[in-house]
Amino acid sequence: MSGRRSGVLLHPTSLPGPDGIGDLGGCARAFVSFLRETRQGLWQVLPLGPTGYGDSPYQCFSAFAGNPLLVSLDALVEEGLLGPSDLAGRPGPSTREVDYEAVLAFKRPLLGRAFEAFERKAPPARRDAFLAFCQERGAWLDDFGVFMALKDANGGRSWVTWDRPIVAREEEALARARRELEREARGARFAQFLFFEQWAALRALAHGSRVEIMGDLPIFVAHDSSDVWAHPELFHLADDGSPSLIAGVPPDYFSATGQRWGNPLYRWDVLARTAYAWWIDRVRSLLQLVDSVRLDHFRGFEAYWEIPGHEPTAVNGRWVKGPGGAFLEALQAALGKLPIVAENLGVITSEVEGLRARFGFPGMAILQFAFGTDPQAPTFIPHNYPRDLVAYTGTHDNDTVVGWWESGVGDSTRSRGEVESERARALAYVGGDGTEIHWDFIRTLFVSVAETAIVPLPDVLGLGSAARMNVPGRLGGNWRWRCPEDALTAEVRRRLGAITEASGRARDRAAEDPSSRSGRQ
Repeated sequence: MSGRRSGVLLHPTSLPGPDGIGDLGGCARAFVSFLRETRQGLWQVLPLGPTGYGDSPYQCFSAFAGNPLLVSLDALVEEGLLGPSDLAGRPGPSTREVDYEAVLAFKRPLLGRAFEAFERKAPPARRDAFLAFCQERGAWLDDFGVFMALKDANGGRSWVTWDRPIVAREEEALARARRELEREARGARFAQFLFFEQWAALRALAHGSRVEIMGDLPIFVAHDSSDVWAHPELFHLADDGSPSLIAGVPPDYFSATGQRWGNPLYRWDVLARTAYAWWIDRVRSLLQLVDSVRLDHFRGFEAYWEIPGHEPTAVNGRWVKGPGGAFLEALQAALGKLPIVAENLGVITSEVEGLRARFGFPGMAILQFAFGTDPQAPTFIPHNYPRDLVAYTGTHDNDTVVGWWESGVGDSTRSRGEVESERARALAYVGGDGTEIHWDFIRTLFVSVAETAIVPLPDVLGLGSAARMNVPGRLGGNWRWRCPEDALTAEVRRRLGAITEASGRARDRAAEDPSSRSGRQ
């Protein structure tokens, strides 16, 4: 899809689903209807994988798998794999935050019950579909199934604490684990089958409403993942399997001590010798789920912040050259023109921008960053936007616009005086009196020349800091916000639709599948 368009950023976990978390069922279909009614062309989501440490979608047990907690249980009742009585005691849509522990305790046994029912009574066509799914994705799914089965058998502990022969992936130990945990691994594969099937149906519905989906590809993977366990040779690991070098960013706007992400760094020299095969498989897999991709931390492909594994913060790191153009050329040669948006935020150099421009990837601009004193602020002000840009009021890492406006210094490194000056400059630029600062920001963004404008749903709703999705560097308490069930009111729909129409970003309501034009299914 080309030309002027707008969209909404909302992770599916934040939908008002009936089980304490959003899912891929009725609540997701209702959101697609909202996007269609308000003439949006994009739904942007965060990484869709099974979350691990801190419930972060950027710390998943697999870079390829989907999150089973997003599977709609109502769809399993419709298929006859669960009965209505199985859903007694479901948490309901009224919970304002995702309680991941409670959701896991409720949904996981039911997914297991659905698997048992499938094994007993699934008709041949469904069994064949499951078998075909497992064969098609076996390159990652086999390892993932065993990994999750082993994780359960080891009380959920990190793989580096498992029996040494399994940690070292000794052939005899792995063969024994596959035999002994075959049913558990098959259950994990079945949950993936459900996720991918339900996601495909949702995406088809979005396409019928002329809504494309933008996914998110984290540059790094979690250490406690099937990816690192199955391919330790691709990562900087110590002899015991722990990360010897980890990822993060130096001190910045978000944190005075930087961000110590903890993800193991890649051995790019080893990846290069394989012609980046693992990465190509990863991007190909994601492009089977989404229409375009926000490539997280794009600057890390030019140079990344390397932190010794024993360091408690990101302060004592160093910049190390990344794989650069050779890597992106390999991706492009294997997959064709890449529908990538480069997340070019943070410490951005001319080399990073040169790499982005070389491959024609649109960059990003954050309107919240436009009014401060940072040297990069002029690149975020709308009158300096190029057309080939994806512009945001804020991202999942920002406070909401209302929270930013009301909170003052917050968790940033700004002084009180800087905050007041920033507010004054913002108000002079976007107009209004600050009482509807979110609509002022949305209007300013939408009338800019940027071809794509995206607004997090909390900004559409004018919510404060309680609706913030993530505070970078904070341990715990992130990724929990849920949209209230009654939030998408007629007035919200009218105003968003009117601004979208007036700014020339409205998508036609006529059904048309964009994948038919791109050739991507």
